[in-house]
Amino acid sequence: MGRAFQNRKESMAKTAGQKTKVYSKYGKAIYTVAKSGGVDPDGNLALRSLIDKAKKDQVPTHVIEKAIDKASGAGGEDYTESRYEGFGPGNCMVIIDCLTDNGNRTIKDVRVCFTKTDSKIGSTGTVSHMFDHQAVFAFKGEDDETVLENLMMADIDVTDVELEDGIITVYAPHTEFFKIKTEFANSMPEYELEVEEITWVPQTYTEITSEEDIANFDKFIAMLEDCDDVQHVYHNADVIRG
Repeated sequence: MGRAFQNRKESMAKTAGQKTKVYSKYGKAIYTVAKSGGVDPDGNLALRSLIDKAKKDQVPTHVIEKAIDKASGAGGEDYTESRYEGFGPGNCMVIIDCLTDNGNRTIKDVRVCFTKTDSKIGSTGTVSHMFDHQAVFAFKGEDDETVLENLMMADIDVTDVELEDGIITVYAPHTEFFKIKTEFANSMPEYELEVEEITWVPQTYTEITSEEDIANFDKFIAMLEDCDDVQHVYHNADVIRG
């Protein structure tokens, strides 16, 4: 997980420099989840998780509250989820999740990101079969065996627990997310969860080594992050910088 964990941390660091866009993306996601599942975080686990994640990414409370208040009213925007897949620079595999109120605009914007970076957009299922939809938790620690034992004692289905460079990473089926989160809060509160999310984990990685591919990859990610409708970008790129 060390490599994937670093990829994730680098991505978070980049988006942190674009606070307005980060706030907008979270506001849209919180509004959508609250609108569909209810505005009470205690009764809407997906909303509670999203709020926790937003706070970790330093989204102000007023942004979160505004999105929830908006969802509690009648009418409002009607966002739909859309997913695009394809091959990015260096032939890495990419999954892009979006929330949109205009599908034609979104596919046009996403397609431009592919065409301007020597990439190729594909159809649904093009690459997602090479990713696992998993709950991932990562935190500083050294005793991965005890973590695994505690989770197994709680009758939680764990795919893997890895220790690399002082970071313990827990992988599990995405359906186990809230059970694991609760178990950490109850029996392992000493661990501060740095990553806690349901994500797409690549089964294999593609090394990107040439200067041209690396430049295109950086441009590709930056262009996607600038798209208002793009919520998440998952990839299997292992960028080797000289």
